[in-house]
Amino acid sequence: MSDQDLIQTALADADDTRSVVMGYDVLAETGRVFRDRFGDAHAIVVADGNTWEVAGDAVTASLREAGVVLEEPYVFPGHPTLYASYENAVVLRDHLAGVNAIACSIGSGSLNDLTKRASDELGRRYMNVCTAASMDGYAAFGASLTECGFKHTMSCRAPEALVADLPTMAAAPQRCTASGLGDLIEKIPAGADWIIADELGIEPIDQEVWDLVQGPLPRAISDPVGLAEGRAEAFEGLAEGLIMSGLSMQKYRISSRPASGAGHQFSHVWEMEHLGMDQDPPLTHGLKVGLGTIAVLALWQRILDIDFSDLDVDALVAQWPSREEEEASVRASFTGNMVEPAVKETMAKYLSPEQLRERLLLITRKWPTIRERCRSQVVAPEEVERILREVGAIFHPQQIGLTQQRFHDTYLRCRMIRSRYTLVDFLHETGVLAAQTDKLFEPDGYWGRRPWKE
Repeated sequence: MSDQDLIQTALADADDTRSVVMGYDVLAETGRVFRDRFGDAHAIVVADGNTWEVAGDAVTASLREAGVVLEEPYVFPGHPTLYASYENAVVLRDHLAGVNAIACSIGSGSLNDLTKRASDELGRRYMNVCTAASMDGYAAFGASLTECGFKHTMSCRAPEALVADLPTMAAAPQRCTASGLGDLIEKIPAGADWIIADELGIEPIDQEVWDLVQGPLPRAISDPVGLAEGRAEAFEGLAEGLIMSGLSMQKYRISSRPASGAGHQFSHVWEMEHLGMDQDPPLTHGLKVGLGTIAVLALWQRILDIDFSDLDVDALVAQWPSREEEEASVRASFTGNMVEPAVKETMAKYLSPEQLRERLLLITRKWPTIRERCRSQVVAPEEVERILREVGAIFHPQQIGLTQQRFHDTYLRCRMIRSRYTLVDFLHETGVLAAQTDKLFEPDGYWGRRPWKE
């Protein structure tokens, strides 16, 4: 099945997105797609200075040639780099409210999410022209925005249509491509997180949604060198994987579970603490997710040989923190605007001692199956490190200014910012998270063998 056929099959089950045109030299298709989806509606092109320079003229020309009436474009400044904050979505929403037009955004993560939320608040649809293979949110339901310092997914409909031109995406800065691969490769351990949740009856796997993400994944990450060199043919798999990941979230709709696990939670902690945001351009989401992927896979490598079918359930229940102690722990782990949201997310999944006992007894019965399924899902962290190195992504915490202590502590804190159940919750409940994290930093541990330079 061709890339376009696979995408078209996925679109048949999508609630929001009706058209995806992906291929070579397809910017000229923008006008036709707009007319097909929105008829005689007026259009307003939304971009920033950088994306306008890349595709503004071509998109505008295509819309005009298709007979679309254009309002004056809304172009954010190209510098400093546009930030995906809810405040910027409000700015865009207020501007769009003054024109009777459908937004056609030109951009990747930030612009797509800002336009998605702004349009949705006005009860309008929109379409997007993709400029980089930098993240998997193009076709996703919801927009990942920062509000009052806390990053979360805000509910809003996915785009009505997407145009993804492979040469344009291949010509994007390499850091964008490296970010997209980092975002996508986390689907490997995210799948294992979902397997655990499935086996423990917390969140059953939707097989059709699973296949949308996991099916295209091997091909999408198979040519990091070609991606780094900007070869357009290498982007066929990556772009397809990113779009399919978004369509999976659109179909699932409950949450971003199909495409986001503990590796994303590492990134979210750092983003909420503004790690790398003082750079221009800022450190991207996907670069941090890629590092989070290595971090989680290093943990998987350690724990798959532990026998969780022989837990001392009574001892674990006896040492389990009370609700008050758990909340106090969360409050001691964060500062500022992160505190209250983290408390809310953590306490939403807190188990009473009686519930913990039931969970642990289930784990002792289910562990052989969990281990077998997850061993087949995960890969060695060294393999992901190799892929990320070759594409030019981040593969060591020191590259983004993380001290060894701060990185170590992220293993313990990341479970507190999302109610989603992942490997780190499993290890917290079974009483080994802190000890197994410490072992990663011992001289023979994964990070101990990759020491921080003085």
